[in-house]
Amino acid sequence: MIEQSAGELVASRIATIPDFPEPGVTFRDLTPVFASAPALHALATGLTDPFAGRFDEIGGVEARGFLIAGAASALTGAGVLTVRKAGKLPRAVLREEYDLEYGRAALEVHEGELAPGARVLIVDDVLATGGTVAAAARLVERAGWQVAGISVALELTALGGRAALGDRYEIFSLLQY
Repeated sequence: MIEQSAGELVASRIATIPDFPEPGVTFRDLTPVFASAPALHALATGLTDPFAGRFDEIGGVEARGFLIAGAASALTGAGVLTVRKAGKLPRAVLREEYDLEYGRAALEVHEGELAPGARVLIVDDVLATGGTVAAAARLVERAGWQVAGISVALELTALGGRAALGDRYEIFSLLQY
């Protein structure tokens, strides 16, 4: 029997939804990946292996990034830094704003959540325009931690997120569309 690569297994579970959330958009739904233990394991392994030995903690970006970070934490033994949308954390926070297509949003982390200099691998579901992941990276650095890398399940190459992030961070995407 031939084993599938992590990318092949994850890709085989993604549901492709045309014209969602609006006409002309093709939505790649990762929920079937999360519902499959082998596919979720492959995703978590596929996103952390390229950075093995180079991170202490995994920064999961709300919301689907939390699922990936939790699975990756269980596999690697690294803790999870929750990078939340504004207003969701109860203690003192650091906040980083970023632009959306229409308006602004913000991400937050608890101050002092990790040891100074901790190496954080940022994980998320999708790299599109790069705004959310860039804000998470800036937030990690402002907190006094290091960005060990950025690892995403899907990269939508036509939206230019990698170019928007520049060459400052090592970026890995399991699948590119």
